[in-house]
Amino acid sequence: MYWSLGAPRVYAAAKLRRKHSLDPDGNEDKEEEAKAKEADAVTGLRVSRNGQYFATITATTLLIWQTSPVLLLATVTRSIQSLKQYGPNAAVLLRPDFSIAVVQTLNGFLVTYSISIDPQARIYQQSHEIGQSRRQSSADRFVIEEEQKGVREANIRFRMVIKIDAGIGKALALDEELVVATEKPAAVQCIKWAPDSAGSQTATELLSRTAWIQKKSNIKDMIYDRAMSLAVWISGDGAAYAVQRLVGTPKESDGPRKLFQGYGFHKPEIPNHWAIKGAINARFSLLAIGCTNAEIRVYTARDYVGNIPLSHMPQPPGSLTTTGSITSLAYSPDGYCLFASYEKGWAIWSVYGKPGASSFTADRAISDTNGENWLSGVSEGVWLHGGMGILLSSPGEDRLWLLEMAKSAVTGCFCAANVARTVLLTGSGMRIYRGYDLPLLTTISGDTSLWHHVQIPSSYLATQRPIRSAVISQDGRYLAVAGRRGLAHYSISSGRWKTFGDALAENAFIVRGGMCWYQHILLAAVETDEFHELRLYSRERGLDPSSLMYTERLPSPAVVITLAGQDSLLVYTYENVLYHYVVNALGASVSLVQVGQIALHGIVRAPARVRAVSWILPDHQLRDGDPSQDVAEAAVIFLVDAKLVLLQPSTNDEGGLKYDMRVIASNVEYFDLMRDQIPLLSTPRQSPPQSPQSPSEEHIDALQSDRGLRDSLWYFDGNVVQCWPDVEDLLRSTLTENDRDLPPPVTITTDFYPSSIALSRGVLVGIDADLVQRRDVQFAFFRLSIRTQLFLPQILRRYLTSFDSAAASSLSHRYQQLPYFPHALEILLHTVLDDEVDSPPSPEDALLPSVISFLSSFPDYLDILVQCTRKTEVRSWQTLYAHLPPAQELFESSLEKNLLKTAGGYLLVLHTFEDLESSSRQCMRLLQRAKEASDWELCKELARFLMALDTSGDTLRDALAKIDLAPSSTPASTNAGNAVSDDDSVRLKTPRPQQGRSWKRYSFGSKKMMNGQTTRSPGGSRSPRSLATTPEEGERGGSDPEDGYFTRMGSE
Repeated sequence: MYWSLGAPRVYAAAKLRRKHSLDPDGNEDKEEEAKAKEADAVTGLRVSRNGQYFATITATTLLIWQTSPVLLLATVTRSIQSLKQYGPNAAVLLRPDFSIAVVQTLNGFLVTYSISIDPQARIYQQSHEIGQSRRQSSADRFVIEEEQKGVREANIRFRMVIKIDAGIGKALALDEELVVATEKPAAVQCIKWAPDSAGSQTATELLSRTAWIQKKSNIKDMIYDRAMSLAVWISGDGAAYAVQRLVGTPKESDGPRKLFQGYGFHKPEIPNHWAIKGAINARFSLLAIGCTNAEIRVYTARDYVGNIPLSHMPQPPGSLTTTGSITSLAYSPDGYCLFASYEKGWAIWSVYGKPGASSFTADRAISDTNGENWLSGVSEGVWLHGGMGILLSSPGEDRLWLLEMAKSAVTGCFCAANVARTVLLTGSGMRIYRGYDLPLLTTISGDTSLWHHVQIPSSYLATQRPIRSAVISQDGRYLAVAGRRGLAHYSISSGRWKTFGDALAENAFIVRGGMCWYQHILLAAVETDEFHELRLYSRERGLDPSSLMYTERLPSPAVVITLAGQDSLLVYTYENVLYHYVVNALGASVSLVQVGQIALHGIVRAPARVRAVSWILPDHQLRDGDPSQDVAEAAVIFLVDAKLVLLQPSTNDEGGLKYDMRVIASNVEYFDLMRDQIPLLSTPRQSPPQSPQSPSEEHIDALQSDRGLRDSLWYFDGNVVQCWPDVEDLLRSTLTENDRDLPPPVTITTDFYPSSIALSRGVLVGIDADLVQRRDVQFAFFRLSIRTQLFLPQILRRYLTSFDSAAASSLSHRYQQLPYFPHALEILLHTVLDDEVDSPPSPEDALLPSVISFLSSFPDYLDILVQCTRKTEVRSWQTLYAHLPPAQELFESSLEKNLLKTAGGYLLVLHTFEDLESSSRQCMRLLQRAKEASDWELCKELARFLMALDTSGDTLRDALAKIDLAPSSTPASTNAGNAVSDDDSVRLKTPRPQQGRSWKRYSFGSKKMMNGQTTRSPGGSRSPRSLATTPEEGERGGSDPEDGYFTRMGSE
């Protein structure tokens, strides 16, 4: 859900260096410059817990920075005497509240400094000329005033020096203490920032007395997460331990008090699997371990007693030789993205392992020429606040690179509209993909003009950044964003923002629990100093307390709110209660009416872990039922961490309501219940009377009224998209009295991150971040591109495998008018054929006959067969045509239907299966028909075909004479060639397929291919496109008047 964006900003704190010209060769200047650059190289990087500040060090200097905007606030340079006595700087630590910075030196000392932010003193104050005549809005004047005030000053004061005689392996700064892993002896020492009431400040635990550490080796790395109250220790023998600090434990009789309790979860058996780096993801309870062979292993922390199994292993961007060793690991603040830096580059993955942007696609020569070391090697990478960027440092470099990131709006506000539409949030704005609003008969386009760029008001960003959540309306007309406090909303059609005019009113509440749109009404779960509320704002009114349409008090904070169906609002709170409201709109007034609630005590153990909620109502209840009874009828879906949980209502022995819980999916990054997509919920009873319409409009109404995939449930598990076409099958299988297994979902693989499901178009829509390097531009940048993937072939195959041809026909009827529907059917045939050729099934288990029978009901049946034939190897033809009528019969059927191009395709099959004389005779028949239809392109291709059959040209001359197209009298040596074509560059070959080769379409001039299409990537490299792409990436089914049938392509 994260994508790299644009070119990174570059920051450096190095002073300007004067150049001396005394040395005619300049060698002295180069040496001095190299020494100065080495002295200024960034050797440590650490960000504060709130993400507003970060610290860097060089060998001699500590630097304090602000993140938004990135500015250097203060520096302190150690004296020569201090460097000699304590050694150069080696690492930097920050107390989480940013009040203390600790510099670790090479000689085993910890130099501590106090940091204070002065709210009165300002730096970087700007002066604007008064004589500007440009008219400025109040928001612009506010921003200018803020800029003139400058940035608050930071002060650094020396605090103390702590000597660690045992040597420092790793140090960790926590809220209450400093944790130091020593080397000789191997121990862990806790040093309090201030002495306790008894005057004690230090405590030590020897690793040799720690029973849960198997091999008594040193601790090489430590990381800590406050949200989980858990640390990960990595030992010198490559093992990893999940560790908790023990507080208030009694002292043992035979030794000192135990300070830590831990469990080993990564125990490598070979050195290649030794752990060297770690990261903690509190949002999803994951522990990531980087190994010496550059692999990453991610474990799930199910509890605090050592139940930490392996979850998954993200696909590495290359071998150890390509990437080098892992230098750092870091999860984004919201946990949805994993960043890894290597000695030779960096890469990112989604939380459950979908590869994202990477520097390993870069041209190393161009990067070195342009001095872009952020692409060729990273020593450390840290996330800034809100996950809006990654700060990178490179070995030996005095520069920092800030790479901007775009993240899905789902990460901050999980609702049906955000899942259905591609909405990206950046550090200062938003990007909305508008391709969903194109006419239904138009394919999804990757045109960059379809990205709608929205700049968040600078007046709101100046005081409320980072933006924590954003939400779009179901119809794509409105947006809303919420930062640290307050909110603002935007109309895409008018391009206007509405913000609070009163700063006090804006700062009076925090959006906590999410937002959603009901038509033009924004519903927000907010928290004030006194209350927890649901607030309703109208887009047609301003943002001020007097324009608030409705307020509903909540007994506890909301965890998540979402719209379900047409007018139901579900509110799940921290007290573990799900409230059901109905949005009551009467004229110009709107209110919320509570009609039910469900107490989930004992069912959901940790309400804060719930990421999303929805429910499934039976059709009879949805259409005719009493809303107050919805809670008794609905099956509730919770997304808890990464588990999709289904709660199904039933009655107990006393007749009371109870819920049966079942986990139906794991590793879920997001899910989409199509019933929640309001545009798909209209039924014939609810639709107004239809007026005479065009065929395309009738088809649109059919898509909306027919059941189709309206009841489907989709989810993405970090690897593939999974779909249950009918959620009712899922509900029936989860009944407690029915011990059936869950119905297997349909699996759809993609080579990009799928951001949404465009159900009415039959495709998955996703995004790629392509690295662009151009020789005429001296910097690289990332560019977003839209990708699509058909899902119809997989679902149709599932129906046919289950012998449900009626469902397959019904689904096909919904999508039959789409221009690329024949392409989807061709993919279905192609994949089934390939599978049965590679692994021949028994006759009773063969699916190919059912697929062919299903395809025969479509008007493009003949063309689909010939397209598939030409795009498969000859060894597959026998399997395919064993279930088809003879090729001669298919050829005759094509002629009867006047499908001349298609008949031309069957000539190749006839030539393979029958003798030369028969194929020549049929070619002459087709040539006569092409002449009568004035299809001269087909005539030209048939002439090439005959010339390839008989290189002497006699067969061609006889054919032309029979159809009264005999060429003028010319020398025999040139007559045949001129009759075929004026293009002497075309080399004709005998068109008999050989084993391992396939017949493929050849477009004279454009070279379009569907299978294994070659496209130019933005970065200048070539990448193969898969067969199952939409027509934007692959060729549509059906004949193309520009394409020929008779030139053989070599095997690929």
